[in-house]
Amino acid sequence: MAVTLEEAPWLGWILVKALMRFAFMVANNLVAIPSYICYVIILQPLRVLDSKQFWYIEGIMYKWLLGMVASWGWYAGYTVMEWGEDIKAISKDEAMMLVNHQATGDVCTLMMCLQDKGLVVAQMMWLMDHIFKYTNFGIVSLIHGDFFIRQGRSYRDQQLLLLKKHLESNYRSRDRKWIVLFPEGGFLRKRRETSQAFARKNNLPFLTHVTLPRFGATKIILSALVARQENGSPAGGDAKELESKSKGLQWIIDTTIAYPKAEPIDIQTWILGYRKPTVTHVHYRIFPIKDVPLETDDDLSNWLYQRFIEKEDLLSHFYETGAFPPPKGQKEAVSREMTLSNTWIFLIQSFAFLSGYMCMFEHIAGAFCIGTWSSPASTRECEERIGVLK
Repeated sequence: MAVTLEEAPWLGWILVKALMRFAFMVANNLVAIPSYICYVIILQPLRVLDSKQFWYIEGIMYKWLLGMVASWGWYAGYTVMEWGEDIKAISKDEAMMLVNHQATGDVCTLMMCLQDKGLVVAQMMWLMDHIFKYTNFGIVSLIHGDFFIRQGRSYRDQQLLLLKKHLESNYRSRDRKWIVLFPEGGFLRKRRETSQAFARKNNLPFLTHVTLPRFGATKIILSALVARQENGSPAGGDAKELESKSKGLQWIIDTTIAYPKAEPIDIQTWILGYRKPTVTHVHYRIFPIKDVPLETDDDLSNWLYQRFIEKEDLLSHFYETGAFPPPKGQKEAVSREMTLSNTWIFLIQSFAFLSGYMCMFEHIAGAFCIGTWSSPASTRECEERIGVLK
């Protein structure tokens, strides 16, 4: 496609802006992630003395890091509009989010729209594809206790066993409250044909905007995290009793992400910002855990299939009208614009860069000391050199 003279300046500006954003993102990662790791190392004695306090502080820093990622999209004009039930009301309870998956930008979208939900992000565990382990953020997720799952039939049984062990070892010991799962097991564009073929073969609904979910990970999570009453039924809350004190997983949040014109945002777009400002729409439905059938695998899989059939209807309505349908008994759906505080973003970015500067200073100071000790200079001279750097 040829570029006209009128378009050239605009495209040139897009390229320059993308390069500037990428440079800032690299700098952001180079200071924020090492600083996070440095603080975690420094706080190891606290982990021994008071592990709950340690994981609380680690969670706050984790939330700040995710806030930085959210800010990259926020300042590019990639905002979020929320629909459905208000999940802030259950932010202090244990919950699992079931999310449809279209692109890498889905994770960034959730990082953004959950920032204003109290300590949810700080106390959250993510289940993500193992490839993310090898990204710049992988070391942070490993420390935080997120679980990297390897896709493929040959790995399935092994991965489910590893997930069970991971939950038993890391979920409650690190005071986690929410867990995020993409039950489709991959991106829509990659799984749609396979899912539709499976649906034809098994006389299941033909879905276009989502795929049929896999229920293995869902089953493991529910069996590991749902508290049981003496009669064996799940202990959960009721939507009208948000002050429930029952332990264990209490809610399932059916989360549906929709992009205008069904054009999802990927991580490259989120970072470089070359796409025009876009509003991503996120719809929530809350289910008490006591309403989820856990007796048999068939009951659970049918319940999960029904959630994604409803997602299909929600997305079909959205793509036709530009809005989600209203809940039963209401004439119109109400949306809420999600916002990030510019002041808060500035503060955490400043803290990250200041911490990076301090780490760099210590590194340079250490290098000076090494140089000093390799010569006849004394300890006092080393201290004087560090004093000069200060």
